[in-house]
Amino acid sequence: MANGSYDGHRLLEEELADFYGKAHGMVFSTGYQANLGMLSSLAGPGDVILIDADCHASIYDGCRLSGADMVRFRHNDTASLEKRLKRLGERASRTLIVVEGLYSMLGDTAPLAEIAALKHAYGAYLMVDEAHSLGVYGPQGEGVTAYADVGGDVDFIVGTFSKSLAGIGGFCVSDHEALEQVRYASRPYIFTASPSPSVIASTRAALRQLRDRPELRERLWDNADALYRSLTDTGYRVGPELSPVVAVLLDTREEALALWHGLLENGVYVNLVFPPATPDGKSLVRCSVSAAHTPEQIEWIGEAFASLAEDGSAQRAGGRG
Repeated sequence: MANGSYDGHRLLEEELADFYGKAHGMVFSTGYQANLGMLSSLAGPGDVILIDADCHASIYDGCRLSGADMVRFRHNDTASLEKRLKRLGERASRTLIVVEGLYSMLGDTAPLAEIAALKHAYGAYLMVDEAHSLGVYGPQGEGVTAYADVGGDVDFIVGTFSKSLAGIGGFCVSDHEALEQVRYASRPYIFTASPSPSVIASTRAALRQLRDRPELRERLWDNADALYRSLTDTGYRVGPELSPVVAVLLDTREEALALWHGLLENGVYVNLVFPPATPDGKSLVRCSVSAAHTPEQIEWIGEAFASLAEDGSAQRAGGRG
């Protein structure tokens, strides 16, 4: 607010707004703070925030900071969402629905067309976090909102620079003029350091690459498809949808830890995730596929998983039953 914004910051905000076909853009220091800043400013006491139960911790924290009533609905369950909207009655018009485009644990996408229809039916507002779907879905990589052709129905789109844009920072874009007023109301925005000009410059360059090189997205999907099929064929339990987030589900922490160690010994590093960060109390190892992986590397990763299945580790890791 005092002296943290340069021309580059404003240009990036304009470029992000143009990328999503929105009128306004706002850049935050991190993706986490984008959710904190927007949710704590858009809603307050007397309002309601309806969130998917599997939403990221930053969304939960933003809801708590807002002082609004937070209500969860079952993950990707539009019947559960509508039931809660019905119960709210007239308060539905003071309700913000919050979902993610692509969920980071299992790699499944939100049914945004159905959610957008419910938003209109009950007079609510809709915010979509495209942190993991930016650069992955849509004609230019805008995310699931563009893929589902509901960009005009979404009131606020938030995201991060730390995934497909390989930087640090976050953003929100919207057609609501109120987004400009958030700058003067959002404590996580006002009372934190501005992103450095070098980070802003590299993020702008990455955004141009994302828009101008569709072949990167094609390569990404080829890699994701190859790994997903390889793990499925080997007998591992994977997430419900093909996406660049390829998760293998395990029943216990011990099984997940054993598989993670086995992969590391084979030269493959993946994320090890335990409850409560995971859905349904499962543990998982999560592969994050990128366009930078070569076909040979994807094959090698699949072979590492397969070798652990062949020597019996898959049974211990909840793979083949």
